[in-house]
Amino acid sequence: MGRLQKVLIPFLGLVLAFWFYSARENFKPEMLKGKRVIVTGASTGIGEQMAYHLARMGSHILITARTEAKLQKVVERCLELGAASARYVSGTMEDMAFAEHVVKEAEASLGGLDMLILNHVGTSYFGYFDGDVGHVRKLLEINFLSYVAMTVSALPMLKESEGSIVVVSSMAGKVGFPFTVPYSATKFALDGFFSSLRQEFSIQSVNVSITLCILGFIDTGKRRLCDRGHQGPSIHPHPRVLPCPLPPPASSPSPLPSSSSPAIARACATHAQVWGILRKSSLRTHFLPHAA
Repeated sequence: MGRLQKVLIPFLGLVLAFWFYSARENFKPEMLKGKRVIVTGASTGIGEQMAYHLARMGSHILITARTEAKLQKVVERCLELGAASARYVSGTMEDMAFAEHVVKEAEASLGGLDMLILNHVGTSYFGYFDGDVGHVRKLLEINFLSYVAMTVSALPMLKESEGSIVVVSSMAGKVGFPFTVPYSATKFALDGFFSSLRQEFSIQSVNVSITLCILGFIDTGKRRLCDRGHQGPSIHPHPRVLPCPLPPPASSPSPLPSSSSPAIARACATHAQVWGILRKSSLRTHFLPHAA
């Protein structure tokens, strides 16, 4: 009987997993048309690509990151792709007041909020833990506490709109890896907080969905900098806001490029990851495929 259980239980788990993830979904891009969305960490990488997808679907977008020049270019591209509106706020998520300011700016400029996409991350080193408690504290402020601050600030609007919170996390927040001690600690904190909050929402019948996206390795420029031990660019001390007018009618989404180039392959992998995040925003934790 014991041997039978050892075979049946894993088999049943595989069957349930296959059914769960292959079930027909009712997501349609039109569902995000006109939705008011904040995307953090949107000057490059996953955040930038999410902003472009939302723009193609006609959302109102407020993006934020540290580098103003990059944000300006992303906003311009969003308007070209058909965003209902696009604007940015530049600043650092080390400052909890700035994190709350971004949400207040969304309330003032968009009149509310339907989706909060938390994607920003502080840079850390790849190597043995050096005992620097100050670095761990700083990384917790950026990678975890600012997420909490923005969520708390946005909840009244999200409850009113019955909206969604999307948290972009990492496999390093599920499994401990060597050489990523500070970073991994912040990602475990995200999992604990948002998974617990989701359970409380269920008990209290709060109709705000929380999606925790567990990503594998993404070969972005920021990741390569981390691998080399760089600490990233300097931070602009003052937040700035750029309101933008309504764009021309939405154009058709550009097809994915077809090429054997490694750079194009990485872009396609990132595209697939981003689409998965937006498509699967629901009351689940999502493991999205490894991309390198």
